[in-house]
Amino acid sequence: MMRSDCLSVILADMDKAFSESGIETSRLDARLLVQSVLEISHADIIANRDMRISDDQAEKLQQYMQRRLAHEPVSKILKRREFYGRDFHVSDKVLDPRPDTETLIDAVLQRVKTDLPLQILDIGTGSGAIIITLLCELPKATAIATDISSSALGVARRNAEMLKVADRVEFVETEWAGAIDGQFDIIVSNPPYIPSIEIDQLDRSVRDFDPVLALDGGKDGLDAYRQIIADISRLARPGSLIVFETGKGQSEDVERLLQQSDSGRDSDSTTIIHDLAGNDRVVLMKCGEN
Repeated sequence: MMRSDCLSVILADMDKAFSESGIETSRLDARLLVQSVLEISHADIIANRDMRISDDQAEKLQQYMQRRLAHEPVSKILKRREFYGRDFHVSDKVLDPRPDTETLIDAVLQRVKTDLPLQILDIGTGSGAIIITLLCELPKATAIATDISSSALGVARRNAEMLKVADRVEFVETEWAGAIDGQFDIIVSNPPYIPSIEIDQLDRSVRDFDPVLALDGGKDGLDAYRQIIADISRLARPGSLIVFETGKGQSEDVERLLQQSDSGRDSDSTTIIHDLAGNDRVVLMKCGEN
C-alpha cells in the first residue's frame, strides 16, 4: 500500500520499488503513471510536489504499480505509446511502436516528394504506426495495410481514425500480401524477425506482453522476409521503394534476399541504414526504372 497521500512521497516510493525490481527507467515510469492517473503534466508535478491525492487515485496507482512490478510495459498499462511525435493506441495484440522504427520513416521521407499522390503498401501493419505516420507526413498519399491478425487491424483502424487518416488507408486481413493486387510506389514492412530459439531469452516486458505472432521470425529470423520478397515483383512498379526494418545482424541477409529477387536483379541500388545507436536497422531497395 502507499505509505502516504503526498505526491512526492508516492513518486519516491514507486521509483524505489521499480528500481529494486530491476526496472532501469524507474523514475520515468513512476512519473508517467502518476501523470496519467492524476491527469497532470510533468510541470504540474514539479510545481505541486506536496499535493495530496484521493483514495481512488491512490488505489489506481497501486494497481498500476503492481502491474509494472510484474514488468508489464508502461505503454501497455496506459494503452498508448508515442511514435514520431504522435500518440498511438496499443494493446496486448500488437507490438509497441519503438523509436528505432523511426529510422524507417526517415529513410522513406528523405527519398520521396511529399506532394505526390503516392500509393503505399504496409505489410504486417500491427498497430499501424508506420503507415499512419507516413500518411500524416505525406498528405496526398493513399495506402493499403495488411495483417493476419484481425485484432491488430482493429488497433490500426482505431489509430487511423484518431489521427485522421482513415479515409486514405484500407486495412486488409491477409497473410503478408497474399490477397493484395496492384502495384505500389512504396512498400514497407517491419515483420517478425526474432529467431524462434531466442524468444524465451527476450526481456520479460517483451516476451510476456507482446504477441509471439509479431515476434517469431522462424529458425533464422528471416522467414517473413522470404515470403514477402517472393511477392515483391508483382507488387512493385518501376522506381518503387522497398523498405524493411531488420533485426540485429540481419541486414546483409535481407539485402541479399532482395538482390536475388526478380525485382532486385533490375534494381538501381540497395542501401543499409543505421539507427541512432549505430546499428543496422533498415534495408532499402529502389527498383529499376526499366
